[in-house]
Amino acid sequence: MSLFAIISNFRIQDGLDILFLTVVAYYLFLWFQGTKAFKAIIGLLVLGVIFTIAKTWGLFLTTWVFQFMWQILIILIEVLFQSEIRQVLEKVNPLQRLGLRRLAAPGGWASGFAEGIFALAREKTGALVIIRRGDKVDEHITEGQRLEADPTPETLKSIFQKESPFHDGAALLKEGQIVEVACYLPLSPDEGLPREWGTRHRAALGLSERSDAWVVIVSEERGEVSLARGGEIQRVESAQALFARIREATAPAGPAHEGWKERVRFHLTHRWRTKVSSFFVVGLLWLVLAGQQNFQVSLQVPIEIRHLPQQLEIVKPLDPHVRITVRGLRKDATTLQKENVLAQIDASLAHPGEMVFHITRNMIRLPDDRVQLTDIDPPQMTFSFKESKNEP
Repeated sequence: MSLFAIISNFRIQDGLDILFLTVVAYYLFLWFQGTKAFKAIIGLLVLGVIFTIAKTWGLFLTTWVFQFMWQILIILIEVLFQSEIRQVLEKVNPLQRLGLRRLAAPGGWASGFAEGIFALAREKTGALVIIRRGDKVDEHITEGQRLEADPTPETLKSIFQKESPFHDGAALLKEGQIVEVACYLPLSPDEGLPREWGTRHRAALGLSERSDAWVVIVSEERGEVSLARGGEIQRVESAQALFARIREATAPAGPAHEGWKERVRFHLTHRWRTKVSSFFVVGLLWLVLAGQQNFQVSLQVPIEIRHLPQQLEIVKPLDPHVRITVRGLRKDATTLQKENVLAQIDASLAHPGEMVFHITRNMIRLPDDRVQLTDIDPPQMTFSFKESKNEP
C-alpha cells in the first residue's frame, strides 16, 4: 500500500469523516470514563488492533477466530453493559448539545448549603448530598422519600441528625431544592479504595462513576468534607471552597456571555489533551483502514496515436487527451497516474480528412488489474488528417 498516494488523494469528505468521528470518540470517552464499560472498550480496541494486524499479515487462523469471537462479544456487551449503553444514548440529547438545557444557577442557597455542610462536619454528623447536574440519577437511586425543602443549615441538620428517620441515606438536590431524602446509591466496585473510606464514600463514588452528578460527603468519624465527581473523591477544606465548587458544578459548560471567538477558543482549549488524543487515534485508524475503502479516481491521460501512415499527419487535435474514471480499493486506485496509464488509438486506416475514432475499454491499458475502468470521456474523438508535406 502506498501511504503517500493515499494521503495525496485526501478529500474534503475524508476530513469531515475524521472530524465527525473525533467528536464521537471524544464524547464517548467522556461518557464512559470511570464506568465498568470503559475498561471493556479499551479491551475491544486492543483486540481490534490485533485483528487488523492478523488480517494484514494473512494470519488465517487468527483472523477466523477473531471473526467468530466478535459475534459473541457483541452479545455479551449488550447484556453486561446495557445500563451504561442506555445512559450514553440518553446523553445524546440535541437540546443539551445546543445549550437549551441549562443548570440552575447557584443563587442564595449555595452559601447557606456550604455553611450547613461544614456545621455538620464540626459536629461529626455524617451526611451525603447529591447535586444533580445534567444526567438523570433516578435509575441509580432506590428507596427515596419525596421532600421539598430549601437546603438551609437547619434543614440539613434536621435531615441528617441521628434521631431523624432520613439520616441513613442521601439527599437529592435539584435546581437548588432538596427533592428527595433517604436515597440509597450504588456502591463503587473499585477494590483499591482507602480503608478509612466507609459506605458513604463508596456510595458517592459509585454514583459519580455512573453519572455527572456531584456528591458531597461528610465523614462521621473524622468530621471531614469531601466531594465525589467523575469517579474521584477530593477533600474540601472550607465552606468557601465548597461554595466555589458548587458554582463550578452549576455553571454552564462554556462561556455563556462571551462572543463567538471566545466560545470557539474555549471549545478548542477545553480538555485539549483528550481532544488531541481522540483526533490522533481516529486519524491513525483512518490511515490503517483507508486503503480498504472503495474509491473512484478520475484522471486525464494522453492518447498515443499508433500506426499512422507515413504520408499523413495530424491536423487536430495536436495533443489529444481522454479522461478516464476507474474504481477499486483505495490502496490500488490512488497509485494510478497518467504516466502509468496507456491510451492508444490505431490509425492504420486513416485517410486525409476527418475521421471519428471510438475510444473503447480495450484501448486503455491499466497497470493494475485490481481496478476497473468505469467511464471514458469523451467516448469518441474526431481527428483531422492531411497529407504530409515532407512526403518524398
